Amino acid sequence: MASSNMKDIKRRIKSVESTKQITNAMQLVASSKLRKAKEKADASKPFFNTLYDTMKEIVSEDATFSSIYTRKRKNNVTLLVVIGGDRGLAGGFNANVLKLAQNRYDELSKETQVVILPIGRKAVEYFEKRDFKIMTRYENISESISIYGAMGIADKIIDVYNKDKIDRVELFYTDCVSPLLQEEKHIKLIPLDIEVDKTNISLTNYEPSAEEVFDSLIPKYIAGVLFGAIVDSFAAEQAARRTAMENATDNANEMISNLSLVYNRARQAAITQEITEIVSGANAQE
Repeated sequence: MASSNMKDIKRRIKSVESTKQITNAMQLVASSKLRKAKEKADASKPFFNTLYDTMKEIVSEDATFSSIYTRKRKNNVTLLVVIGGDRGLAGGFNANVLKLAQNRYDELSKETQVVILPIGRKAVEYFEKRDFKIMTRYENISESISIYGAMGIADKIIDVYNKDKIDRVELFYTDCVSPLLQEEKHIKLIPLDIEVDKTNISLTNYEPSAEEVFDSLIPKYIAGVLFGAIVDSFAAEQAARRTAMENATDNANEMISNLSLVYNRARQAAITQEITEIVSGANAQE
């Protein structure tokens, strides 16, 4: 009986050790991907910050400035762009951003029609299973996304916006604040709400007009925001997965330690029982 129990414990220890090897490997992979993703995100920020400052300058220079991308419309249809992960085992990473988007959907659906553009397999699965109206879907692009890929997504959004099929675009993603902190974000993409700085007036002349220059920058700006959000979300996913796998590895070590203690106690009990039986047998012969 004791021998059978010891075999079960030994089998469980081996099973936990195998799981530990997997979680430890996943932790190392996530750490490597996190570093690369952060470098990719940080490298793109200066260009798009400059682009935003240019757009802000254009709006600030003309008190009568007006663009279809800054004017508010009757809110008949809202597009929610939701960026999730392509894989699980990342703690609450996917659940948190999807919950934020779901709450916004519940709020908007009372007064307007809502369309979803999910990015990431987990986001696609979530909205497809619940029969949401989906404009288009993107899976397994986060790790290898380029600015040209983001431009393709931006062009589709701008195309339906220009055709008056949607009136507002909002974005949901996860910001990788630090390797230990990931924060869900909700921002409004279109119409743009640009803070006008009337104290920063320049004498720049725009040809053919400020509005046309501004409108020509919009696709690049939207692509930049999407690119940054996708890359940042991927980095946040890796950070969350690294933390989850680190915790899983620690739990596996603790479980192995506890099982080893139980195994040693069972082994000691078996040895004690054998000694007792030998001594009893010897006494009986006497």
